[in-house]
Amino acid sequence: MELSTDLSRHNYYAFIWHTSFLALAMNFMDVDTVIPAMLIEAGGNGLHVGLMTAIMLGGSSFTQVVFAPFISNYAFKKTFLLLGINTRILSLLFIGVMLYFSSLIKGDLVIWMIFILITLFSIGGAFANVCYTDILGKSLLQSSRKLFFSVKQILTGVILFLSALLAKKVITLQSYPTNYAYMFIIGFLALFIASLGFWQLKEQQPSRMVVKNPGHFLSLIKVELTQNKKLGYFLGFINTMGISITLLPFVMLYAKEMFHTQSHDTGLFLFYKVIGSVAIGFLLFLLSKKYKYRYLLYGNVFLVISVSLILLITSNTPPFKFIFLIGGIIFSIYSISMNGVLLEVSGTDNRALYTGMAGAGNILPALFPILGGWIIERFGFHLFFSLFAFMILFSLFFIYKLNCRK
Repeated sequence: MELSTDLSRHNYYAFIWHTSFLALAMNFMDVDTVIPAMLIEAGGNGLHVGLMTAIMLGGSSFTQVVFAPFISNYAFKKTFLLLGINTRILSLLFIGVMLYFSSLIKGDLVIWMIFILITLFSIGGAFANVCYTDILGKSLLQSSRKLFFSVKQILTGVILFLSALLAKKVITLQSYPTNYAYMFIIGFLALFIASLGFWQLKEQQPSRMVVKNPGHFLSLIKVELTQNKKLGYFLGFINTMGISITLLPFVMLYAKEMFHTQSHDTGLFLFYKVIGSVAIGFLLFLLSKKYKYRYLLYGNVFLVISVSLILLITSNTPPFKFIFLIGGIIFSIYSISMNGVLLEVSGTDNRALYTGMAGAGNILPALFPILGGWIIERFGFHLFFSLFAFMILFSLFFIYKLNCRK
């Protein structure tokens, strides 16, 4: 069934609804500030932060390769999308309740429960993302996609900016663990409301690629890599540049361990990260018909290397506010470009498969944070920041080969 303008418009507003309330929820479960700070205050160390970062930012994406073959066999994927988002919603609720009553929990059990619930939260997100990418690609007209990504970013930024003020207030109202319990319960409520947008989606265009078994899935990957040269470069890109979004949790660890920052500082770092996201989102919205993904990718490499150098050469207290500001820009650019390039290199029927393969490309983003946590505990932060900058440089080759024209 051909996608009509009216149906595309209906789905556009459903996605915007979800985007709006998801933006409200994001500050209360922020993966770069709130969650690592909460884990550190619960007694976590560098290895814990590294493992948590690997689970949330790299490992969750890697699991998409497990879900994609299964989901690709179904022409309609809305049911699976709702299953994934509801898993995330319940995980947030349980984290909030667990933290509120954590004084009754003995020993390191709190840290173990945090890891279990965050893992469920991340896996639910990975499962939902395979479906989300597929449904988004066939539910919006191609002429509306770049505009949607830009509007999504600017809307997310504005709401993040407003909710950051609230999150900053909530995180300083009480001490650990009550303040974080409030944060996650508010995140649960906002994400629940956001999920109502998915219930309103009308998925009328089927998209299916039969995947019989894991061996068949691997053969399909081989065929796609042979027929689509850009796919290999895309996997190389996300397998190198993808580690850029794992930096800020370690900056949070650096700030807390070396400079003893408090909850008030965590709120400020979150606020400045949001300012960066808002600024770049607004700029890209204005330039949505002019910029090309290729230039965004090159610019992001420059920003990541710059932040790494600042952390390496600053002898006194680093300008953490500025670093988190730039971190917000880096994360936003990567999110916009990664989704846009994925849609550019894939087609309607194979989009869920490509999303799964994109998850498989997150080997380094999944493993590097664990290695990073070990390096920090054993050799210190400076070696970690040096290795981080070195790894980012490899992404330049893949960006050049992708040569995105849109």
